[in-house]
Amino acid sequence: MFLLGSAYPTGKLGINASVPPILFGAMRMGIVFLCLFPFCKIYIPKKKYLLPLIAFSLCMGVGVNLFLYLSVEASSIISPLVIGAQLSIPLAIILSSIFIGETISYKKWILIITSFLGIVFIGFDPKIADEILGFLLICGMALFYASAQVFSRYLKELDVKFTSASMGFFAFFILLIASIFFEGNTVSHLKNLNLEAWFMVLHAGILCSLFGHMSMFYLYKFYPVGQVLPFYALFPVFGMLLSFLIFGEIPTLIMVTGGIIVISSVFFLQKVR
Repeated sequence: MFLLGSAYPTGKLGINASVPPILFGAMRMGIVFLCLFPFCKIYIPKKKYLLPLIAFSLCMGVGVNLFLYLSVEASSIISPLVIGAQLSIPLAIILSSIFIGETISYKKWILIITSFLGIVFIGFDPKIADEILGFLLICGMALFYASAQVFSRYLKELDVKFTSASMGFFAFFILLIASIFFEGNTVSHLKNLNLEAWFMVLHAGILCSLFGHMSMFYLYKFYPVGQVLPFYALFPVFGMLLSFLIFGEIPTLIMVTGGIIVISSVFFLQKVR
């Protein structure tokens, strides 16, 4: 959870070091593919897995990275983004109910509504007034992350390394093309990357994606989702702590209160049946 929480402040450091946000996401996914490719058996999966695999790659690889780094670039403070990302859990439960037919108890509905109210409460913080674009973008990231969790349910029988490598492959080329069209001067940006920027990209690709996300997918093979996901509520704690240590961010009372509401709701949402 520490690694997942570190993705936000270190992503800000990378973008501050002159890495364009879409290119940052492309490089992160390229590193994921390059690291996993030697350990994967390359094959075309069965037809029933093709569409979920493509959808998972588009949501987790393209959508999450695109909206994450655009939100980080658009924001001057990171803590609200870390909290807003928690919306992915209630959104995943809602999407699972719609597309997979999973039932949502009235207790879960109460906690889902409470988590959304916590986000709305944070929106009244005067500090958020100038950060509304970044806040909306991170909510978009949460939607893509939630969608990816739903599509991953259809890919349980596939090897985690294969699905992650496929995601990295597709996302790298899509994000790279998007960076060329929308950010331009891609070759120049790559040539001018300093050591700090490379460290941040490598951190995002190797530590956050490979060790962070893949370790969670690996745990799903041995433990029920309900046992693993409650720990997901810990990553904003580490994210906010790192934001304080790196950028000196001190959350306001409104932000802390709203964060407690959101994190508590998400934690219990993954515990109740």
